[in-house]
Amino acid sequence: MVDRLCRLALGALAGLALTGASAFAHPHVWVTMKSELVYASDGSLTGVRHAWTFDDMFSAFATQDIQSKQKGVYTREELAPLAEVNVTSLKEFDYFTFAKVNGKKTAFTDPKDYHVEYKDSVLTLHFTLPFATPVKAKTLDLEIYDPSFFVDFSFQEKDAVALAGAPAQCAFTVKKPTDADVTAQVNRLGEAFFNQADSSNYGAMFANKISVKCP
Repeated sequence: MVDRLCRLALGALAGLALTGASAFAHPHVWVTMKSELVYASDGSLTGVRHAWTFDDMFSAFATQDIQSKQKGVYTREELAPLAEVNVTSLKEFDYFTFAKVNGKKTAFTDPKDYHVEYKDSVLTLHFTLPFATPVKAKTLDLEIYDPSFFVDFSFQEKDAVALAGAPAQCAFTVKKPTDADVTAQVNRLGEAFFNQADSSNYGAMFANKISVKCP
């Protein structure tokens, strides 16, 4: 069962997109997300808290071999192996989350507080990415995307981003790629583009971006 879950994990799918013999011109997994920037009581930025909801087809595929006491209902405990495999696999891909604090690239440590929930026939992966060291961030630039564009990330329509415990004068802006942008770019470049070596970071063109400024 663990091997089966490994094949189903989002990280494993992303790995296939990045390292497989053929490249992909279109996304194969869709994720709707909500993100919180987490601050400590002294105003320092400690990490990012994500909630990623997968599309219904991926959710159905990922749960088809998971045993549950009640048909169509999965507890956190029953989904724990899937959560573990996801966060472990995603490490290789930097959790599709890229940060610059005060203009400098900043790495995350291993996720914490992670779990998967199943509701309304879809899976949601919850996890927190801590910074190695809390920082007093005057500026934060955060981008979320899959470089291969195998996974299509998008913010939920309402309340997609929040500052948790931030100083009162901090403010943020969000930039979302539009469906029209994605479609136009994919159609314009065509399949041949994805067979080129320099297409490995194609997904950056459609990054979801959060910018935070604090005094």
